[in-house]
Amino acid sequence: MGILSWIVMGLIVGALAKFIMPGKDPGGIIITILIGIAGAFVGGFIGSFLGIGKVTGFNLVSLLLAIGGAVILLALYRLIKK
Repeated sequence: MGILSWIVMGLIVGALAKFIMPGKDPGGIIITILIGIAGAFVGGFIGSFLGIGKVTGFNLVSLLLAIGGAVILLALYRLIKK
């Protein structure tokens, strides 16, 4: 995937992670995109480690792995910022 695809997927994943874990977080849309992009990496790493799969493009497994990673990162972000 190209950089633009990562940004678009990061925006989608970050928004979905924010929808799953609503709350007041500092940072706005930029932090949401960055958490989404990083979540895709974390989700891909966890998926590869567990043998589930990896983030390879816009498909359902990749999207779910990326959302899972973004939710994990959002929870860690909230713990650190608290």
